[in-house]
Amino acid sequence: MTVRETHLVELVDSNGQAIGETTVADAHQLPGRLHRAFSVLLLAPDGRLLLQQRAAVKTRFPLRWANACCGHPAPGQTPEAAANDRLREELGIGPIILTKVGTYLYRAEDPATGRVEHEYDHVLRGELAPDDPLLPDPAEVADLRWVEPLDLMAALDADPLRYAPWLGGVLDRLLSAGNAAERSGGR
Repeated sequence: MTVRETHLVELVDSNGQAIGETTVADAHQLPGRLHRAFSVLLLAPDGRLLLQQRAAVKTRFPLRWANACCGHPAPGQTPEAAANDRLREELGIGPIILTKVGTYLYRAEDPATGRVEHEYDHVLRGELAPDDPLLPDPAEVADLRWVEPLDLMAALDADPLRYAPWLGGVLDRLLSAGNAAERSGGR
């Protein structure tokens, strides 16, 4: 078991209200315990998204493509603070300004590892230029690439098993937030 598996996560109800805490390892055992998480989407000025391929040693959905980074706030920690910690650890960047674009509640079982994701996911958006230096930790990240959001939507439909199961819902929150901003004139 990795050290990260012993960290505490905040258990929540379906409305995101804290109801307790447990370890990462316990939260991800069958049947899965609903807990707080975050997913970071990093956008370039031209609108492309940074994807990471999860490292082979990940205990949940290894080698699948996912958003720039994700993780779990410690009990009482804000998703934004935890996300900036993980951006530094996984990609060697930060801190950066992150904006919440929504939440996404999902449950997914990983047939390869027997682990479960059951998360109340805070979807966070940040900006990063494609030429900003990235220092991915090989224990966390196998590869990185920039993609167009609409191309990613098509790829998710065509070959969903190449991607983390939460990526479609996270991307949907980003695109929905962008459409709402356009409808309101960017206000």
